[in-house]
Amino acid sequence: MRTFNVELKKVVDDSYEIEIGFELENQLIEDLKNGLAGKIHKFAVITDSIVKDLYADKITNLLKEAGYQADLFVFEEGEKQKSRKTKEEIEDAMLAKGYRRDCCVIAVGGGVVTDLAGFVAGTFGRGVPFINYATTLLAAADASVGGKTAVDTPLATNLIGLFNQPEKVYIDIATWKTLPKRQVISGLAETIKHACLASWDLFVYLDTHMEEILSLEKEACEHIAEENCRIKYHVVMKDERESGLREVLNLGHTVGRAIETVSDYELMHGEAVAIGMVAEVKLAYQLGYVTEEERDEVIALLAKAKLPTAIPDYIDRESLVKKLYTDKKVREGKLRFVIQKRIGDVVEFEPGVFATPIEESIAREIIMDM
Repeated sequence: MRTFNVELKKVVDDSYEIEIGFELENQLIEDLKNGLAGKIHKFAVITDSIVKDLYADKITNLLKEAGYQADLFVFEEGEKQKSRKTKEEIEDAMLAKGYRRDCCVIAVGGGVVTDLAGFVAGTFGRGVPFINYATTLLAAADASVGGKTAVDTPLATNLIGLFNQPEKVYIDIATWKTLPKRQVISGLAETIKHACLASWDLFVYLDTHMEEILSLEKEACEHIAEENCRIKYHVVMKDERESGLREVLNLGHTVGRAIETVSDYELMHGEAVAIGMVAEVKLAYQLGYVTEEERDEVIALLAKAKLPTAIPDYIDRESLVKKLYTDKKVREGKLRFVIQKRIGDVVEFEPGVFATPIEESIAREIIMDM
């Protein structure tokens, strides 16, 4: 019997730029001309039915005017469309148009688009480059940074996916002006989460400048976009594959993702995360990691951003408790929560461990009380 040793050690540089600015479509084209996607001349622009008319049509036309082959692949907007079925339909449409490994995917849209398109790029032809052009505050705060891509299943959100880093991310703050107010508000949940886990200064800024942020004033929007990227970068840089520290980005998400699914996506992602943040900070208070005053400050900031802070009456509480067990942090059948320490930090329970087992009875008590 013979044994062959297959050595595949390699160093991969997945570094990329995040460009924050206003009306960045022409900058995207200029970057492509300067080699952002190498020698690729075929671009699959993936977007949803709302963003198509607002921004994706323009980007596709600019690509064509620059001499590139570009086709638009559109799916219906909404979290329910972030599915394996939609991914399959996009892949089949790309194949029918003659796309193979010599292409690049450009995701134009919010978190649903960037998650789905990044997953398509990661598996199409066993992997093709992709670029994120983020058009929502939520995508700027969370989905477009860090390389997590996924689709949802009937059981829970984001259970099927992979880590796939883009060639570049564009955060076009000018696009926020066309967002419905509810989406702007929803996007703020992830920003507040970042403040709670990593920056007291950002927490104070949000509290002081909430009116300007909700009015989409330029300086305030630029500041929170940069702070979101800075905080998430410092986490992802240390733990790209979520083996330890990156779990802190799940603050508020154990209850948040569960309630998003149980609501049948009536709640937007940020709205669900806000409710999850309330549950988490109440748990942190119960465990002695935040004071009563700090607990109330977090809940008050969420309310100031006009985010929900209570579980809607139509949500069945027992179904919600059961849904907690679909969370990716569950280990050996036990619920695990990321817990904040004061405001601007999280608890490290032991070296490299940032989530702790919580008895179902404790989680149930907090949920029933909300």
